Amino acid sequence: MRGPSGRIARFGRRVHPGRNPLARAGDRVEALLLLLVVAGALLAVPFAAAFGSETYAAQRARAEQERTTHHPATAVSLAAASGQSYGTDGAGAPADQTTVPAAWFDARGARHTGDVLADAGSPAGTRVPVWLDQRGELTSEPLSPATSAADGVFAALLLWTAVTGALAGLYGAGRFVLSRLHAAAWDRAWAEARHDSRF
Repeated sequence: MRGPSGRIARFGRRVHPGRNPLARAGDRVEALLLLLVVAGALLAVPFAAAFGSETYAAQRARAEQERTTHHPATAVSLAAASGQSYGTDGAGAPADQTTVPAAWFDARGARHTGDVLADAGSPAGTRVPVWLDQRGELTSEPLSPATSAADGVFAALLLWTAVTGALAGLYGAGRFVLSRLHAAAWDRAWAEARHDSRF
C-alpha cells in the first residue's frame, strides 16, 4: 500500500512487530529504540517550552531595562556618505547604508562625535536618528516585545531540535550496529549452509 496510510502502517509494524514469526530479536530492539526516540521527542516538548518561556522573560526584562536607559537622539553627519558600501562578508554586495562621522548632543548638552550609519550617498549635514546610553554614547535600539517573543520561540525550537537530533543520531547509530550484526549473522548462516551441503 502506498501513500500516507501505507507509510503509517509500515511505521506501526516497525514500532510494534508483535508476534510476527519473521521478526528478529534485532527488529524488536530497533522497535524499542524507535519508541524511545518518539517518547524522548514528546517529553522534550515541555522542557523546551519552559526554556523558551525563561528566555522570553529574560529578554523582556532586558528590554524594559534598555527602555529606561537608552534614549533616542539625532546625530548630524560631518561628511558625505560614500555612494556605495560593501558587506562584511567580502562579497562586495552594495548595501543601503554606510558608516559616516557624525556629531550629536546628549541630554546635558555635551557634544559627542563618532561613526554612525547613514544612507549611502547622503550629503554632509544629514540628520541621522541614533540611540544613546546614559553617558551620551552610541548604543543599540532597545529590544522590542516582538523581538523578545521571537527569541523565546527560537530558543524553545533550538533546544527541541537539539534533543530530537541527538535522539535521532542515537537511533541511527543503533540501526547501523544492528544491520552489521544482521549481516554477520547472515554470513555465518550462509557459511554453515555451504559447509553442510558438502556432506
